[in-house]
Amino acid sequence: MASFSISSRVLVVDDDQRDREKLAEIIADLGYACETAPDGEAALEKLTGAPFDVIISDLMMPKMDGFELLRTLFDRGDLTPSIVLTGAGSIDQAISIVHDLRAFWFLEKPARPAVLATLLERAMQHKSLVKETERLHRQLSQQGYLADLIGTSRPMREVFSLIQQIASSSASVLITGESGTGKELVASAIHKLSPRVARPFVAVNCAALPETLIESELFGHEKGAFTGAVGRRAGCFEQAHQGTLFLDEIGDMPLAMQPRLLRALQEAKIRRLGATSEVSVDVRVLAATNKSLPELIQTKLFREDLFYRLNVFHIALPPLRDRKDDILPLADAIIRDLNRKHDYRVTDIHPAALERLREHSWPGNVRELRNVLERALIAAREGTLLPAHVARTFDISAPIPAAADTPQPNGNCISMEAGHPLSAMEQAYIQLTLKSTGNNKKRAAQILGISLRTLHSRVTEFAEEELRRNGATG
Repeated sequence: MASFSISSRVLVVDDDQRDREKLAEIIADLGYACETAPDGEAALEKLTGAPFDVIISDLMMPKMDGFELLRTLFDRGDLTPSIVLTGAGSIDQAISIVHDLRAFWFLEKPARPAVLATLLERAMQHKSLVKETERLHRQLSQQGYLADLIGTSRPMREVFSLIQQIASSSASVLITGESGTGKELVASAIHKLSPRVARPFVAVNCAALPETLIESELFGHEKGAFTGAVGRRAGCFEQAHQGTLFLDEIGDMPLAMQPRLLRALQEAKIRRLGATSEVSVDVRVLAATNKSLPELIQTKLFREDLFYRLNVFHIALPPLRDRKDDILPLADAIIRDLNRKHDYRVTDIHPAALERLREHSWPGNVRELRNVLERALIAAREGTLLPAHVARTFDISAPIPAAADTPQPNGNCISMEAGHPLSAMEQAYIQLTLKSTGNNKKRAAQILGISLRTLHSRVTEFAEEELRRNGATG
């Protein structure tokens, strides 16, 4: 019995009434609602009335045959999974339709119930994945994020549009951008929006692999291929079969390895180290780099033919300094994630703290933003993220004097030179707030965006630190 409900609808298209009715009977016994049509024209009429989850169509029919029916649906952009019925001697035609017109699969006559049940269930699962892809596209247009990518700025909207254009294809994509811009997230989003979403997404960092191991990592090896090869191992290409292989830092691929990679991409075949025969692989390759491949080509460090093979479609990620409008939604998402990670309760960002984030040039891009926010959250722990929490996080290389005096409030502001720890700024800000409220700790806690208990704890910590410091100098 099928795992999908009776509301799942199947359309059978066959000019042979006996075959059509027999197939409809089997489908109904499997738990699906089934309707029939004697040819392609009748099928199109039914399809305009209400959608179906799967279409099962014969090839040779009067009026409009199966070829023309599927071609019409393909041209319309109809993504309903189609199973092609084929008789003896027409399997090659069926396979051609599966390849050219994106039919889901083919089924030999007479249909065996067990085989039909499996194909229908898989086709229904495929339909569900298509719906999920459509949901992600709606999510993108309505909320400004796509998979794990976040952004409402114009540069990121353009990136999202490019991802949408290329996701359904099997073409190679080259993703470029500075370090920390989220190139792997783009690759992951392409995979999640593609028909390969149910298959593996395998990522490999070409810069992190020793040159002696990269061939085995990519293509695998046989037992005894080299010292330490105690058994057969599938490489990343085989692991990603029917899925997506992401080659990060492709600009660091050793020059000697590039011809083998090029051949694997061209022939869709790989040979494990120590093997005597090749293995066919169906892999979509996405590559990323923060280097200029054209410059590497000029210096003979990267093959031009490999560049063109990888750069079928290009997505350039903008640096964070060019998409400052995305800092707030990015920060909100990062804070939510860090709250879960550290069990903190930071609720929002003070406008002045946000402005401090917007003023920064972000040479490390989104990765640096996450690092800065994580250090700020460790200081804040709960409530509102204040300017004092982020003021010290941008210059982690600045020396911290061994015995620096704690800065003191001066009127309604804080005077502080570089070189003090973040805790010193926090102490001074809390003291200033307490002074402005006439030492009303409840009111001060509300202004600071922390609980009264946390304020008491901070004041006690500052007092204990003052005692330790005085004891050390006394």
